[in-house]
Amino acid sequence: MRLRRLENELGSDVVSVDWRSFLLRPTPAVGRSLEEFRAYTRSWLRPAAAADGGTFRVWEGDAGPPSHSIPPHLVAKAATALGPDAFAAIHERLLHAYFAENRDITARDTLRAVWMEAGLPESELARADDPTLLDAVLGEHREALEHGVTGVPAARVAGNDAVIVGAQPAELYRRWINRIRSAAD
Repeated sequence: MRLRRLENELGSDVVSVDWRSFLLRPTPAVGRSLEEFRAYTRSWLRPAAAADGGTFRVWEGDAGPPSHSIPPHLVAKAATALGPDAFAAIHERLLHAYFAENRDITARDTLRAVWMEAGLPESELARADDPTLLDAVLGEHREALEHGVTGVPAARVAGNDAVIVGAQPAELYRRWINRIRSAAD
């Protein structure tokens, strides 16, 4: 992931990524067929074509389409409570399960399997049912909307109202960070 790579490259004293929730489908999808969803996933091929674009696959399976965004966000928040390494593990597994493996990450059985694949303690998955996590996810989503976020990925520098939306080249993020750092000096 480009932002993680920049965090490692520039150092956490310069870039510290704070992953926050933005719900692409805040409510369960109604009326979207599996064929319409498959057609939508063809748009994933553009970011996949970039050298560092990650692994994307047009939806092939008969499962899905994923119903809404809240379940995987709750699982990610539950992992966050276990520490940054747990979040990184589940975040990577969720993205891979969805984009590369075409798994319905809104299905409870799939989320449990992904949790286990990330090497997280099974007993801690129950944290995802904590209503305060739902409040946190919805609050972060509202905050993103207030900042003008319209899609993912989206990046914003704390204390700065500018938002970059969409899968952008690492160099664009690097220039943005350097410009903000220069202006602060």
